[in-house]
Amino acid sequence: MINELYYGDNLDVLRRKIASGSVDLCYIDPPFNSKRNYFQIYNNQGGEDRAQAQAFVDTWNWGDEAADALAYILDIERLSPRAGETRWTEQTVELIRGLEKVLGKGSLLAYLVHMTLRIVEIHRVLKPTGSFYLHCDPTASHYLKLVLDAVFCGQGGDFRNEIIWCYRKWSVKQGQFVSNHDVILFYSKSAISTFNTSYIELSPGTMKRWKGKKQQAVFDDKGRRLATNLDAESQGSAMPDWWEISVINPAAKERLGYPTQKPEALLERIIKASSNEGDTVLDAYCGCGTTVAVAQRLGRRWIGIDITYQSIALILKRLQDRYPDEWPAIEANIKLDGVPRDLESAMALANRRDDKTRKEFEKWAILTFSKNQARINEKKGADGGIDGIAYFLLDSDTNGKAIFQVKSRPGNRGDLATLNSDRLREKAEFGFLICTGPMPIGKAMREEIAAAGKFKHPLLNREDDRLQVIFVAELFAPHSRRLDLPMARTDAIKSAAARGDADKQGALGL
Repeated sequence: MINELYYGDNLDVLRRKIASGSVDLCYIDPPFNSKRNYFQIYNNQGGEDRAQAQAFVDTWNWGDEAADALAYILDIERLSPRAGETRWTEQTVELIRGLEKVLGKGSLLAYLVHMTLRIVEIHRVLKPTGSFYLHCDPTASHYLKLVLDAVFCGQGGDFRNEIIWCYRKWSVKQGQFVSNHDVILFYSKSAISTFNTSYIELSPGTMKRWKGKKQQAVFDDKGRRLATNLDAESQGSAMPDWWEISVINPAAKERLGYPTQKPEALLERIIKASSNEGDTVLDAYCGCGTTVAVAQRLGRRWIGIDITYQSIALILKRLQDRYPDEWPAIEANIKLDGVPRDLESAMALANRRDDKTRKEFEKWAILTFSKNQARINEKKGADGGIDGIAYFLLDSDTNGKAIFQVKSRPGNRGDLATLNSDRLREKAEFGFLICTGPMPIGKAMREEIAAAGKFKHPLLNREDDRLQVIFVAELFAPHSRRLDLPMARTDAIKSAAARGDADKQGALGL
């Protein structure tokens, strides 16, 4: 069973790489248009990275991309598609036209246009028996329901439920009631869809009463036993459309430190209800991979899409940590798309100049070299030249530190001198420069490395250069080069730093 993990814009992936009528269940948890920044690890809003940040945070501005998307939707030719093209309903086009008049060209319309483009493609890739769950918060759920009605109900589909996910959290708010729920909108592509009824577990008192009742079998005229109210009662009450599922406990094993991570119990309920073993489950905003992880555990085939390499790396590490013995077989059955697999594709990523994707080369290079153990520093402008950090143990209580800088060009002696200065400022034991060349290291760079000296681990008989240079080509060599720190931390993604670096966690936004 081949699973698929795509790195790239989900709209592009849906249009070009996901076949029509191939998905049994789609769940998405897209960024909310709530004027709040849920994605705290992507919170830079300054200068050259503004467009990059736009792809990750739930703040939306009207710009060229939104204007182009609106023009695309309102193009009347979309109502008469050629064979194989996505079908747009007249209701969808007229709804967006009306919302433009009501809302104006601002952040909310930009958000709705973004979502409409993707909802239409999700409808296309669903099987006739497929289901769609859209996770949102109350600030935009009513607008999104209009869009879903136009896309799904306008093509023979059905609105099934507005599910309320309730959770408890400490919150102090004045002037209004505390918001302790999200909304999940549930639609099916047709009147005939996969649905497995789930039940609320019987209380001990109900179980006792049920066992005390005299059961009497009921048969039809052909001698077949019929289900009775007692049979139904023995399973419990059918699940209602409000679910009280706790948010992830800070100490929970499944917590990864991802700011919008949803509990596996929530996805388990959805996946069990609207798919069966062997079915295909799609998450077009897969983030830290909760949908992927639960689908894998429940024996479903899965497709995940995300626009950040950091998420792709986190998903792979999550699966590897969950299934250490089975990982080689699981990995062999994952189709990775959009992730550099050779030097040519890596250089193509390094040479991109659009703001949304060009920084992804840095993340890919650091996470690939560090075997997904480094932490990416997203706070550009306030990063002090540091693109990532990895930790290792100096003793049982104290961390050592390695910093990374990435250049999408050849490195030079000046880059190493800057890296060493930043290393000293940050009190880091190591500094790693990842660059595109030239190979081998020239005399001037070797002199800079020698001048920085070596680090001798206090507990190991081992010395290493404090400054090291890694060329992109080395990441694809037959014996590819990877990070080798003494007493390396293997829990960097989801564990706090050891004593001595706790004050740095806030600065890294983790």
